Amino acid sequence: CNKLSFLSSFSACETEHNKSMDMGNQHPSISRLQEIQKEVKSVEQQVVGFSGLSDDKNYKKLERILTKQLFEIDSVDTEGKGDIQQARKRAAQETERLLKELEQNANHPHRIEIQNIFEEAQSLVREKIVPFYNGGNCVTDEFEEGIQDIILRLTHVKTGGKISLRKARYHTLTKICAVQEIIEDCMKKQPSLPLSEDAHPSVAKINFVMCEVNKARGVLIALLMGVNNNETCRHLSCVLSGLIADLDALDVCGRTEIRNYRREVVEDINKLLKYLDLEEEADTTKAFDLRQNHSILKIEKVLKRMREIKNELLQAQNPSELYLSSKTELQGLIGQLDEVSLEKNPCIREARRRAVIEVQTLITYIDLKEALEKRKLFACEEHPSHKAVWNVLGNLSEIQGEVLSFDGNRTDKNYIRLEELLTKQLLALDAVDPQGEEKCKAARKQAVKLAQNILSYLDLKSDEWEY
Repeated sequence: CNKLSFLSSFSACETEHNKSMDMGNQHPSISRLQEIQKEVKSVEQQVVGFSGLSDDKNYKKLERILTKQLFEIDSVDTEGKGDIQQARKRAAQETERLLKELEQNANHPHRIEIQNIFEEAQSLVREKIVPFYNGGNCVTDEFEEGIQDIILRLTHVKTGGKISLRKARYHTLTKICAVQEIIEDCMKKQPSLPLSEDAHPSVAKINFVMCEVNKARGVLIALLMGVNNNETCRHLSCVLSGLIADLDALDVCGRTEIRNYRREVVEDINKLLKYLDLEEEADTTKAFDLRQNHSILKIEKVLKRMREIKNELLQAQNPSELYLSSKTELQGLIGQLDEVSLEKNPCIREARRRAVIEVQTLITYIDLKEALEKRKLFACEEHPSHKAVWNVLGNLSEIQGEVLSFDGNRTDKNYIRLEELLTKQLLALDAVDPQGEEKCKAARKQAVKLAQNILSYLDLKSDEWEY
């Protein structure tokens, strides 16, 4: 046994020795190519995650590094040896691939779309907000509606799972949502302060600081939106920190109302400082990757269970036995979605909205199935128009079952077929003459709404939206 152990150890040492000899005997050109590849590898993650545009400083820096490495690779002497030629070719191909990926990230159509939407937000801020902080009139409803529309459009930009696009969308949304939050906070706040300067000598200093904080809000918004080239985040951070130091140095002589006033102003400053750290925080915490977000994981868990219930219903030989228990559980899933924290993130809000629609659609499907089966059990004489509406509802129930199972995009033949079927049912409902029957009018109206909801759900399922 000891002999075997010795032989095994000797063999291992011999292998390591041979490896060392091989490395020592490695051709200098191969060694140089490996060094270059190591340099290229060190910037790969920066390239993959690059979320800017081609005129950004970081783009030019990465492009310069990779181009330099290409020249270095090209300068390696192969001495006509096939193995070195192949190694140089592989190194060049990998570097060119990263250069191409960098260019694609910066010029991707959806990245350009994000930038165009951001530029619209910039125009809105220049027109409505900068004048407001320069002593203009109050913020208009037009601004609030415009920002809300921009946020909604950004949440619908498709990223295709690309890290660079997710980062770009997240950073842009973060900035615009921060501006919206700053404005809303400012407009909602109806301070009973400032206090009269007669109350205490320190009040005059707090009032002065509060005025400076109001100016800083305008500067911060302009910085976040890139419409102010005369200020930097670092300088503004120093200014705000200095204001806090000034407030801390004040002697308020134990006066509660003055101490509270100072605390309010300090809280306002800390909120503004928080916004200055947004972009750096997003990169370090990878907040742009919503796949790992707690709220998104909770939504996905609900959707997974909803799909299991849906499959059980659609595949069951006698689905009516499952109606009651399924509806009860689905209502519980709606409750779970109501408890999901939105974290002030419009993408999470959109994800929850879609999940609620998914669950509610399945509940509606069960409700209609139950109503149709109940009608069969209690057949009675009815108005011809009312009967026509029920016939359409029966068709809609079958189509809805297919829509629930649909898993494709808008170019699929099945999507076009389902859309045509739903349009035909809407036309059939349009042709129904209620002949003055109020009950029939109400039934037709409900059926039209159901058909439109199924159409909207089909669109939602096929628009390829992702986090």
